[in-house]
Amino acid sequence: MADNEIDTAGRTSGNGKGTTSAARNRSAARRSAPASGTSEAAMKKQIAELKREVSRLNRMLSDQAEETAHGWYQSAADQASNLYSGATGRASRAARQLRSQAHSVSETVQHNPGTFSTAVALGGAVGVLVGLALARSSQPEPDWFHRWHR
Repeated sequence: MADNEIDTAGRTSGNGKGTTSAARNRSAARRSAPASGTSEAAMKKQIAELKREVSRLNRMLSDQAEETAHGWYQSAADQASNLYSGATGRASRAARQLRSQAHSVSETVQHNPGTFSTAVALGGAVGVLVGLALARSSQPEPDWFHRWHR
């Protein structure tokens, strides 16, 4: 047995004091009631402190997340603006080039109407000839098609 354990007769063993276990339990209960009240108050105070600290950390994290998100948004907006301005510049250059080419073709047609009409007629004739050649080289109609149209 340990030094402070109580044997079955109610006497303490090992320390030599003659107190009974009931008396010791009563005095311990009287001492622990105020002690437990103070420790409970201390724990409540610590819990309140921890809650304040957690809410402060949450605010700090949300502020950081907001700053990061704002930075990402600003970066994406800048990149989109740069891409848009680059695309706008390229599109306007392409439009100017197409306009100048269309203008030169228009001038050529206006100055040489016979040449243009001859080119269109030749293009049409070549297209018709290519179509006929493709139609002749295609496979003949299947045999079952002829059975129905006799």
